[in-house]
Amino acid sequence: MACSLPTIQRVSTFDSSKLLQPSLFYSFSCASAVRSIGGGVRNNGGNIPLLCSTYNAIPKHHTQGVQFKGKNITRQEGNEQRLSTKLSDGSWGDQHIFSAHDRIINTLACVIALKAWYPCPSMREKVGCDGLLISCIQICLNVVHMYRTTVHPAKYIGFQVVFPSLIKMARSLDVGFANEDSPALREIYAKRNLKLARIPKEIMHVVPTTLLHSLEGMKDLDWEKLLKLQCTDGSFLFSPASTAFALMQTKDEKCLKYLEKAVERFNGGVPNVYPVDLFEHIWVVNRLDRLGISRYFQSEIKECVDYVHRYWTDYGICWARNSKVADIDDTAMGFRILRLHGRDVSPDVFRHFKKGDEFFCFHGQSTSAVTGMFNLFRASQVMFPGEKNLKTSKTTLVRYALEVPWYASLPLIETRFYVEQYGGKNDVWIGKTLYRMSNVNSNQYLELAKIDFNNCQALHQLELQEIQKWYNNCNLELFGVEKETLLRSYFLATANIFTAERSTERLQWTHTAVLMKAVSSFFQTIAVAEQKSFVYEFANHTGCDNIRIRQMRMSSIAKKITMNHDIKEGKEVGDNHFHEEKPQQLMMALVSTLHHLSLDVLASHGTHIQNHLRSTWEIFLKQVDEQNRQLDEEFVLVRTITLCAGQSSQLFEKNTILSNTHLDRLVSLTKSLTHELLKIHGEDKVDEEMVSVESAMHELVKCVHQRFDWMDPKFKQVFLMVVRSYYYVAYCSPETIDHHIAKVVDDRVA
Repeated sequence: MACSLPTIQRVSTFDSSKLLQPSLFYSFSCASAVRSIGGGVRNNGGNIPLLCSTYNAIPKHHTQGVQFKGKNITRQEGNEQRLSTKLSDGSWGDQHIFSAHDRIINTLACVIALKAWYPCPSMREKVGCDGLLISCIQICLNVVHMYRTTVHPAKYIGFQVVFPSLIKMARSLDVGFANEDSPALREIYAKRNLKLARIPKEIMHVVPTTLLHSLEGMKDLDWEKLLKLQCTDGSFLFSPASTAFALMQTKDEKCLKYLEKAVERFNGGVPNVYPVDLFEHIWVVNRLDRLGISRYFQSEIKECVDYVHRYWTDYGICWARNSKVADIDDTAMGFRILRLHGRDVSPDVFRHFKKGDEFFCFHGQSTSAVTGMFNLFRASQVMFPGEKNLKTSKTTLVRYALEVPWYASLPLIETRFYVEQYGGKNDVWIGKTLYRMSNVNSNQYLELAKIDFNNCQALHQLELQEIQKWYNNCNLELFGVEKETLLRSYFLATANIFTAERSTERLQWTHTAVLMKAVSSFFQTIAVAEQKSFVYEFANHTGCDNIRIRQMRMSSIAKKITMNHDIKEGKEVGDNHFHEEKPQQLMMALVSTLHHLSLDVLASHGTHIQNHLRSTWEIFLKQVDEQNRQLDEEFVLVRTITLCAGQSSQLFEKNTILSNTHLDRLVSLTKSLTHELLKIHGEDKVDEEMVSVESAMHELVKCVHQRFDWMDPKFKQVFLMVVRSYYYVAYCSPETIDHHIAKVVDDRVA
């Protein structure tokens, strides 16, 4: 009995009731949150509000009673709000996360502010804060001791400089505090002296440094010189506290305007740093991308990237535009974001953050920030050939980055792990105190990311069921394709292309990979002459009509191949019906799959690709040598995916490739890399092989991310996707791959 034509169910007709609710396509609340960033860029240059800091009670103390042109610039109404934000233990600081640094500096600042505003005991008793001050002082003493016993405390900006100054202010207001000889204070003073020794005063008065952010903690300053280092917005390195201290010392009008703007914007309070526009625009793009939801906000992301590019400088950037000080954290992440979005940026910027063989975050830093070095490593992932400034140590990376390098980190795998560890609004940032950024760390992002992942996963599970039906209908197990191979092929396609709207590309990646495996396995069991007969029949098989006639023609070929096969195996020549149908089954599977694929693309993009697909497969089938067929696999995959995406078939014509050096290099790099990666298998990889591969990967990244007007970036991305899949299989052990399959295909995000 001749095999029937295998059919492919149109997965686009899946039962939508099986998807999780609410639908990922209509999360308006999250869309509104992200679009507010774009609105901020358009309306006010990206000065997006932050949460106020209780530490910035200190600017009010600095400016208390200061008159400028007849105006008193301070507001007293914030004190009632300050009293209301006191935590249950009597301290001030972040209510969700305890940090000795954060609690002590916030609590002491509020004690000083309240004592300054209510100097008389009767006034303090009237507002109910007299007893409060006594308890707060005791809390400060306890936290100072706790600071010393904290294991590996987080690095707070300027803490060692500012805190001793707060103690001095407290004592000037008769606030009892710890003895100068306490071990904890001695340790803090020693760190302050070390930091100040790294940036001598004669230097800090001439060259912009991070000390401008903590001027309230310093004495004997030359303000005439320091005013020349003032930022264009009137602040001193965007610190309200530092700027308020400068205003008290200088009565500078630009300081006043900066503080007035901040106080007005935040309704009487101020954050510990303002603005943070570059920081926020960079990290919003990073968060949306890593959460796997960036496709919903392409216009907003473009606006953010354009904004960062507009204020990019050759010496780097910091958290705010027009800064005279740069840091490696923001510079590295800005570099990565800009390069991934096709902007022309030079790695020479990192020379400004290197001393000898070591990188630093800020000039004159006394400690090294792990996050800065990690983000520098992430910037190095998109380095181009010859960019030696981006070679960094990998000893301080988080576990996932250590286990899975970027070239092998497929998008959906990274998203799955990142969604698990992303804390939403519970994530905090460290400045002078802990602070939160609602447009970077948002529960709305997290909710959408979870819904999106789970909905995509539900769709993937339905697709996998249909692919398994196709696999069974085509009897592909007869041709050496195991079910594990089918699952892994679908996983690799899905890990790269996971969105609902790209279902055709994902499915045909899987079909193509599995069919190539089936053909290669089958061809290894027959002679070259039979291979040529199979190729001839495929080349002359012009369609799926008149199928009975074609089945009869295939039956005669099957008999001939089966007879030769039996003779080769020393078997008696007989009517082995099972073996007769094998070439016919494989031919029908191949022809029908390409036919249905062509119909899908015709329906979705209005383009006829059947002839182009057939010519691609003819090239692959004509390779008699198994190794040569393997070398052509990436070509078949890339061309199939791009044709399914509606890209022009002319891109792969020989004359087009040869006439364009960039495309020619892209094709040749892809072929050579897949050839090298096929020789490397998981645990068997050696350093020399990986060094050679990584060097070529740098060049491939350059080809993909550099802008060429005539080449669609999405077209170039397909080459990188396919090569990264080969890299992933070569790099990861089978156990790691199985773990990732379970996480991506089976495990829902809770």
